[in-house]
Amino acid sequence: MTTLNIRLTSLQEVKNNTLEALRGKESARGHFLSFLSWDLLHDTLSPNRMDIIKEMTGAGELSIREVARRVNRDVRAVHSDVTKLITQGVIDKTESGIVFPYDDIHFEFTLTHKAA
Repeated sequence: MTTLNIRLTSLQEVKNNTLEALRGKESARGHFLSFLSWDLLHDTLSPNRMDIIKEMTGAGELSIREVARRVNRDVRAVHSDVTKLITQGVIDKTESGIVFPYDDIHFEFTLTHKAA
């Protein structure tokens, strides 16, 4: 089972995690997608894009047209969302379609009140 771990993190944490992964540390292993802010995470993983990901989970390789049918949306709009997800490394483009190469997603973050 392959899990995509999504987290909110600081730039320093991204650097530290990258160095740990390069050194082969066990805690750095896995598939991670890190965002520097809630706004960046929400921009990438908007509700419509999360619908796409949910439909693609476990489905193997699909065409954009098939994804659009499954989420009941316009092909052009889905194409735009898929392009963003490919650019951000969430889904992969293949020779004949697209694929979400993970079995599940684990979200790992804490939201706190920002002092004024």
